[in-house]
This record gives sequence, C-alpha cells and structure tokens, in this order.
Amino acid sequence: MSRSDPVAPLAVTMGEPGGIGGEILLKAWTALRDADVPFFAIADAGYLRELSEKLGFGIPITEIDAPAKAAKAFKSGLPVIHQRLVEPPHPGVPMPANGRCVIESIERAVTYALEGAAGGVVTNPIHKASLLASGFPYPGHTEFLAALCSSGGKEIEPVMMLACPELRVVPMTIHCALKDVFELLTSERIVDQGRIVAAALKRDFGIAHPRLAVAGLNPHAGEDGAFGREEIDIIKPAIRTLREAGVDVTGPHSADSLFHAAARSRYDAALCMYHDQALIPLKTIDFDTGVNITLGLPIVRTSPDHGTAFDIAGSGKANPASLIAAIEMASAMARNRLAAVAA
Repeated sequence: MSRSDPVAPLAVTMGEPGGIGGEILLKAWTALRDADVPFFAIADAGYLRELSEKLGFGIPITEIDAPAKAAKAFKSGLPVIHQRLVEPPHPGVPMPANGRCVIESIERAVTYALEGAAGGVVTNPIHKASLLASGFPYPGHTEFLAALCSSGGKEIEPVMMLACPELRVVPMTIHCALKDVFELLTSERIVDQGRIVAAALKRDFGIAHPRLAVAGLNPHAGEDGAFGREEIDIIKPAIRTLREAGVDVTGPHSADSLFHAAARSRYDAALCMYHDQALIPLKTIDFDTGVNITLGLPIVRTSPDHGTAFDIAGSGKANPASLIAAIEMASAMARNRLAAVAA
C-alpha cells in the first residue's frame, strides 16, 4: 500500500457550539473540498446550516447516516452526521446544557475511528467548564480520549505533541504549576514518553530513523550541576536508557539554543521539560497553523492548537488555518499508518 492510497474519511467533532468551531469547520470544508482529505462532522446539521447562511457562506450541508457515505458527499457539501443540540447556540456564550452533546460527539468520533470507519479524529476546541457542569470527569480532551481508547483493563498513557512544518515538540509535564515540575519530572516519564514519540515518528510520520533532542530543565542545561542537578540525576540517566533501547537521542541541550533553524535541522522532535518550554518556540515559529497531536493512541487524533475564541465567535473573523492543518496532518498520519501496516 502506498501513501497515496485513500484512507477512510476523518471524523471532526463539533467542539463548543458557542465558540468558533462551527465557523472554522465550514471554512475548512471550503478550503479542502477539492483536496484528497475528505472528512465529515459530527454536529448539529441545522445549526451549521443557520451559521452558513448567517455568515453568507452558502455552504451546502449534507446529512449522512454513516461515515462510508462521506467521501461521495464531500465534493458537493459538508457531510454531517447529525448530533442534535439541546439548546440553540448563542455565539460567544458557553451553554452547559449542550455539554452532553459535545461529549457524545467525541465518543461517536472515537468509536468510528476504533472500528475503522473513520481514518482518524480531529477535535474542535471545547469549553471545559461547560463539560464539567455536564458531569465530565476529565481535565481535557487528551485524558478523555485515552480512557475511550483503553480496553481490557490496560490504561493508555497519552503523549501530547505540538507540531508545525518546522518543529515538533513534546512537553514532559503539561498543565501544572512551574514549581510542581520538579516533583513530576522523572527519568521514567522521560523514557516512557521518549519511546512513544520515537515509535510515533516512525509509524505516523514515516520517518525511518527518528532523531530526538532532549532539552535541559535548568539554564545552560544545569552547567554540570552549578545551576541544579536535574540534568545529572534525572535527564541524563533517561537519555542513557533510551540509547540502550536503540533510540537516536541527544542532550540534555540548553533550551535557549535548541530552537533556531540550524539546531532544528538536527532532530525530528524535541522533548521539553515543561509546558512553556515547548509551546513558546512552536507558537513563535508558527502561531497560526500549529497542531495538537495525541500520540500513543490506537487511533489518529489531532486538534487545532487554539481555544474556543468566544470573543470573535459568530463574527466571521475566525482563522481556520489551524483546523485545516490539523485535518491535513491527520490525513497524512492515517496514510502513514496504513503504509506501515502494509510494509
């Protein structure tokens, strides 16, 4: 099987109905209707029709009852598997009453992907407070997706990657206070995530010999212990273990010199020690088209690297570039997975 072979259409979730998800979804279809990346939405078909008319897009909404019908319908309209909302959305206003509908959209998309009916899942931004009010017990998409994909009592440890054409970064610790990084960062965490990243670069990105670069935690990567011992006690042992496992990995590198163009040419992904160490360089290099990817799942999952943007919802001003990039990346990853299985 070659990477040009077709994959099943991607499932795109509705996201927070009061945010920009519907608008960027419509714009993404317009941008990709002639490309070989068919997708379908799991959303309220009536609301998307109203939104298209309100914004003057004139985009046909084609209701389908199965993912298999999406590819044929895609050229002439946005295929939608209807997920009815409880209350009509109001742009810029989160409505917890619709939280359960948003959750079900994600659940259905994951089910389709696990069954092979969808080539992958692309999630529109959610409003966590609305979902929590609906009984959502997870801190975000990533943890929920891992739970949905776990089976046989085996828990999945998901890994978050942020990517753009010029850079891929993986934060070892994510949504925590900076002071808590020192407790959460362990050699085991770096080794586990490093292995998952190396495997994903081969399977999902088609990189035969992936190269990882590991950032230090402290200034100048600790300066041989002068500025902290985390590099000596935690990071270097993890790097040794990864090398012994056959992973091509270097570091720890001083983070202030890891992200310029010449340095980026020497690795395929950078393992960073905390959230901003990873996201600041990526968003500086490519703010508009960064993609959030969940590695370690049995399915492909991507998402735009931005939030609900309530302040501009319903205005027609939302930039769809990140969602378009997420759809294109999910399609490429799905093709690479198929090619890896067939090889």
